[in-house]
Amino acid sequence: MTSSPDIVCLGEPLIEFNRPKEGDGRTWLQGFGGDSQNVAIAAARQGASTGYLTGVGQDWMGDAFLDLWKSEGVDASKVTRHPTAPTGVSFVTHSAAGHKFDYLRKNSAASLMTPDMLPPDYIAGARVLHLSAIGQAISDSARETCDAAIGIARKAGVKVSYDTNLRLRLWELDVAREVIDATIARCDIALPSLDDSQQLTGLKEPEAIVAHYLALGAPLVALKMGAEGSLIATRDSQTRIVPHKVEAVDATGAGDTFDGAFLTRLLAGDDPETAARYANVAAALSTTGYGAVTPMPRATDVITALKRAA
Repeated sequence: MTSSPDIVCLGEPLIEFNRPKEGDGRTWLQGFGGDSQNVAIAAARQGASTGYLTGVGQDWMGDAFLDLWKSEGVDASKVTRHPTAPTGVSFVTHSAAGHKFDYLRKNSAASLMTPDMLPPDYIAGARVLHLSAIGQAISDSARETCDAAIGIARKAGVKVSYDTNLRLRLWELDVAREVIDATIARCDIALPSLDDSQQLTGLKEPEAIVAHYLALGAPLVALKMGAEGSLIATRDSQTRIVPHKVEAVDATGAGDTFDGAFLTRLLAGDDPETAARYANVAAALSTTGYGAVTPMPRATDVITALKRAA
């Protein structure tokens, strides 16, 4: 069997252009985004072995991602390069209402992924397969690819981690709800966020939302609630994890940082509540700078912050 990292992520990377709040409107910081690749890097920075499955273009952006993954220790040996399709792009702007995303991603290399591009042994050799609803929403073929990857993982006994990241510009709410609920039923670790889940379920209270996802079949739910911390739930218990207070400037990638840190600590042997306390701190620290990847903390930063907060 092909040697595999512990965490294999699947989805779409996006070259990121982020306009700071205090900018003059002409200044854009170029960085890296895409929720699933953010998770791969966040986990790698916490000490996990990670790999990424995606397609990128034969353009400077694809080159930049391959350089990034090499420098971050993310295995990109199974990444494909499309001969004509571009790498996707995201633009992040900020206002009093929070951060807003705009995209150039139609017919991106990642959106053209197909199930026959998947390396079955690579997925089967991992401990966790992580993916998100965005990867399912970018195209029908990408959705089929995600579905096929989950099937490979489940057959091999690999745990499936799933973030319900909702982007209504990519698909209709009714379609999103149907696909996301069906995927929750096939996952081992559900990683929804509060605002998305309120739209998806029609429920308002965090406790009701995690109960909904548990009833669908997910044995472990970590509901991310931003500045309110997180709620960790199994069929036996629900535990609120208090937030870690910071001076936040940009929440881009915070949920992804939580995901990567949470998965890393679970694989290291932490119980879900301990893993979530660590992940809360990692996510909070990631909001103290601009962009998804650049401000992501490393394990030493998180451990130091945990000790100070104790």
